[in-house]
Amino acid sequence: MELLNNLALGFGVAFTLQNLAYAFGGALLGTLIGVLPGLGPVATIAMLLPSIYALDATPALIMLAGIYYGAQYGGSTTAILINVPGESSSVVTAIDGYQMARKGRAGSALAAAGLGSFFAGCVGTIIIAAFAPPLTEVAFKFGPAEYFSLMVLGLIGAVVLASGSLVKAIGMIVLGLLLGQINTDVISGVPRFSFDIAELTDGIGFVTIAMGVFGFGEIIANLGQPAEKREVFTKDVKGLWPTKNDFQLAWPAVLRGTTLGSMLGILPGGGALLASFAAYTLEKKTKMKPGEVPFGQGNIRGVAGPEAANNAGAQTSFIPMLTLGIPPNAVMALMVGAMTIKGIQPGPQVMTSNPELFWGLIASMWVGNAMLIILNLPLIGIWIKLLTVPYRFLFPAIMTFCCIGLYTLNNNNFDVFMGAMFAVVGYVFYKLGCEPAPLLLGFILGPMMEENLRRALLLSRGDWTTFVTRPLSGALLLGALLMIVVVMLPAIRNKREEAFQDAD
Repeated sequence: MELLNNLALGFGVAFTLQNLAYAFGGALLGTLIGVLPGLGPVATIAMLLPSIYALDATPALIMLAGIYYGAQYGGSTTAILINVPGESSSVVTAIDGYQMARKGRAGSALAAAGLGSFFAGCVGTIIIAAFAPPLTEVAFKFGPAEYFSLMVLGLIGAVVLASGSLVKAIGMIVLGLLLGQINTDVISGVPRFSFDIAELTDGIGFVTIAMGVFGFGEIIANLGQPAEKREVFTKDVKGLWPTKNDFQLAWPAVLRGTTLGSMLGILPGGGALLASFAAYTLEKKTKMKPGEVPFGQGNIRGVAGPEAANNAGAQTSFIPMLTLGIPPNAVMALMVGAMTIKGIQPGPQVMTSNPELFWGLIASMWVGNAMLIILNLPLIGIWIKLLTVPYRFLFPAIMTFCCIGLYTLNNNNFDVFMGAMFAVVGYVFYKLGCEPAPLLLGFILGPMMEENLRRALLLSRGDWTTFVTRPLSGALLLGALLMIVVVMLPAIRNKREEAFQDAD
């Protein structure tokens, strides 16, 4: 009964004219940046962070959330039509989706992706509504030691579940932790690692790093690539409703993808990305029906399963962020940054101190998912037209927007120069094949980890065993240790590499 009352409160907030407008704006912008290759939700949300200073917290977070799950929808459009995933989690969709488009079945592929995404998004939102309150109750039992152990578990999870090299992921997290130490010590009031630069005594701006590494870095990386020979299926997109046979094949894949995505989205690291890879691997291992098209040649299950998984994963990744204040991926780290900008301390107290924000955000996800179906299927012609815009016209506009956003943070040139420096850093990461998301997680969690570590040691009078003797803290550290042991096993390590290589 309490859940229904909470949802009624949420829908009351979500259905105000202002919040509906921001949910629609976020969903539309998310679809747009999902469609445009090279611009992901991380870069876009990083660019838009300065604009939320003028907004109330609820519409600001509703808009940013809309951008995130909207990009999951939009990314599949480019993956299917031109074999260029607009979003990293749409990489596997391109394998069979593009082959379907080449056979004149782009409409069915887009519909399977859209309807699968809608179903998974709705299920993911129900899971948030059902599981967030009990998790919040558990979170109130957390002291400094438990929070420190939870963050250790989160960072180790981010390393274990990151795509690519484990060593590079560890390096990125350590670098993020080190960058988070550039500030003024809270206890002694002495500036640390600021090199007598006045602007660094408050620390490096979160927006500066995010916009430099993801916004500018993405642009430089895309400019370094040769122009794509785009084969856009403008004439072949018809029949935007799957056939009866398509439905029979796709709906079990959607259910499997939704279940898998809902579980993996909660895990630290790239929940939605890992979910789509795992769902594709699962579909390939599921028994084929007679007369079914082989995988890699246009199998509709290869589109429906991963798309449902990445949308369910995108929705459930809000759970640790909303209940514990722990971001499981780069986008949630940006959401934590946005909440901090608005003066809201992320964590279990959000649900009790800001119930309108908490439940309004959850209810807006339902509204946003419904809007996305309307935006994606009937307006497919507009998205196709957008794909033909040359990148050389897009990047100067994006660069200008980034620079204005950085300058308006503190009306200071220093932030723009820092953004430019991190742009170079972001490009170096790209060339070295380093995933920059763990850096952002390390940067966000570093100061929080240090604060909780010091508070726990102050309370225990310097006794380090407090982290092991407290049952909840000890269990979390044991979980972190088990993760390390499991990922070191040769069989698991090979399976992990194989799962990420399936989409190469």
